[in-house]
This record gives sequence, structure tokens and C-alpha cells, in this order.
Amino acid sequence: MQITEPELLDGLVVIEPRVFSDARGAFFETYQAEKYEALGLPARFVQDNEAISRRGVLRGLHYQIGAFAQGKLVRVVTGRAFDVAVDIRPGSPTYGAWYGLELSETNKKQLFIPRGFAHGYLALEEDTILCYKCDNFYSREHEGGIRYDDPAISVAWPDIEGDYILSEKDLALPGFGDHRS
Repeated sequence: MQITEPELLDGLVVIEPRVFSDARGAFFETYQAEKYEALGLPARFVQDNEAISRRGVLRGLHYQIGAFAQGKLVRVVTGRAFDVAVDIRPGSPTYGAWYGLELSETNKKQLFIPRGFAHGYLALEEDTILCYKCDNFYSREHEGGIRYDDPAISVAWPDIEGDYILSEKDLALPGFGDHRS
């Protein structure tokens, strides 16, 4: 597997698994505890989540705080998504900075997002399936969010034909600086 650590944000890791292809199809490991642990990534995940989204669905930016903060290992099984992580770690030199990349069934890239980051994504194809492992359990009382289009962070979401599709909950999220920490 090939590992890339984006220079901008400490703790984010892009993982490109080694894919074995032949006439029958392809095989690759999506997770292997010993390899991830050797890279300094969590070797124990306690929850797997899967979301199926129509093209244009934008989810996020979400995070968990306190004892329920979560690290996430994100990948796309079917389709394509623009995946985003925003540094919300108080005192971090990159506080408020974001990183985004395309995850797809074709490139098979994964993004590890450590605790202390908000996460969101935009589905770029119909029936995009995004899966992510979490290193901590979800708690409604500890959830937080930041509005996807807040100018203080200025995420450069890809242009798509038509409007983004967001939940009422995500449209009502506070701006950066007014979010829970």
C-alpha cells in the first residue's frame, strides 16, 4: 500500500491499497490491523457506517466532541465522492484549514481522518456508497457540525450541474467559530 500524508494538515493520511487484478476481476485489502498500526493509525475500530447518496448530495461537515471524538477511515465502494476534512483542533497551527480529495470505486483511495477534524463529502455520481470505520462510538449528545459553505473556511466544493442536496439539519449548522468544541 502507498501512504501519503498531505503536507497541509498533520494527522491526515491518504492510503492507496495495492490492487491485484487479473481476468477474473480484482482483490485488495481494505483494512489490515497490523499494517495500519505500524503506520501509527488506529488498529481498533468499533463502528462501521455506510451511506448511499444520490448525485449532488452533500453531507457534513460533521464531528464528535469530547470523550466521543472519532477518528474515521473513509472509502468509496461504488461511485465517486469529493471528501473533505477540516481541522477544528483548538490551538492547532492549521486550525480552520481544510483538505479535500476524490475517493472513488476506481482509485480505491482511503482517507484517514483523525480525531479533531470535521468531515463531509459531496456525492459526484448516482448511488455513491461511502463506508467509514470509526474508532469511537457515535453519541448524539456529542455531535457537532459546521455549515458546508461557511466563508471562514471556504471549502472549494466541486461544481456540479444543479444544486447541492442537503438535509435541513445540515443547512442549519452554525458557521466556523460558532461551532461546538
